[in-house]
Amino acid sequence: MQTKTPATIITGFLGAGKTTLIRHMLSNARGKRIALIINEFGDLGVDGDLLKGCNDEACGEDDIMELSNGCICCTVAEDFVPTMEKLLDRPDRPDHIVIETSGLALPQPLIRAFNWPGISTRVTVDGVVTVVDGPALRDGRFAHDEAAVDRIRAADESIDHETPLSELFEDQLTCADMVVMNKSDLLSPAEAEAILGDLKAGIRDGVRIVPSSMGALPVEVLLGMQSAAEADTEARHEIHHHHHEDDEEDHDHDHDHGHDEFETFVVSRGEVADASAFAEQVAEVIRAHDILRLKGFAAIAGKPMRLTLQAVGPRVDTYFDRPFGAAPRETRLVVIGQAGLDRAAIEKALTA
Repeated sequence: MQTKTPATIITGFLGAGKTTLIRHMLSNARGKRIALIINEFGDLGVDGDLLKGCNDEACGEDDIMELSNGCICCTVAEDFVPTMEKLLDRPDRPDHIVIETSGLALPQPLIRAFNWPGISTRVTVDGVVTVVDGPALRDGRFAHDEAAVDRIRAADESIDHETPLSELFEDQLTCADMVVMNKSDLLSPAEAEAILGDLKAGIRDGVRIVPSSMGALPVEVLLGMQSAAEADTEARHEIHHHHHEDDEEDHDHDHDHGHDEFETFVVSRGEVADASAFAEQVAEVIRAHDILRLKGFAAIAGKPMRLTLQAVGPRVDTYFDRPFGAAPRETRLVVIGQAGLDRAAIEKALTA
């Protein structure tokens, strides 16, 4: 049976760094074939041109589609669903679809669109990534240039001119599976800590906030969350139900910083006695050590099938996928987190 194609929604205000983050993702895709849908407004397809300039094997020009007929949430039937169907009908169907929303679009209506009959059995929302501008938040703003945001909003008749930016910002946080606090290199440790505290008040339990400089995040952090957000819309309640806005960001920094701020290592152990108890153990270790992602497989005593395990924050999903056969019956877990993880303590806790 064909599996659903995963799609990641990337949202955030003008100038937060969405395009820069996507450029970095494409340059470090590790063999994934990624298609992009960009919700552009106006006559200048700035983001599309920036991304088409990547010239990366991960995403050719034919893999980039721009929706410029209005806010993506207002053109679901006419624009978004047909575009998704074109991508999914291709013989060389992409491994992953990334959707960059206009800077002021609400993510919730877009998530609900994944339940449309034409695409619901073929694609799933892997995760919603909300990018925020760290220095702007430090200075009491939601975007680097709020006046520019309002000018773009006022110029488009299809969007809501009344909803405060604060409510739109809260909607984007409420819907997120991950929040990227971008431009963190421009913040002092005390400023970053204060912003993290404020952001945590607006997100759901288990959602992680990841600092970023110039959008340089490993692809394995951004993709593969398996959140199935379209089946979880009630938990991502929106503050209002108006229609919204537009704007795109292009961030003026370039990408390609190293991933020194993150580390990955593998923990191996033998068979596990109880699958449920082990999943709880993994969740506790994640909470105790602030691990971003954990994935791998486990050998469960008395079970011929291996247990696949995928964790994003403290949410741990498990299922039996295939027999071990002649392969060694061992448990191997990949741990991903920010630099400074206590590797010895994590290994000890996971092998206890």
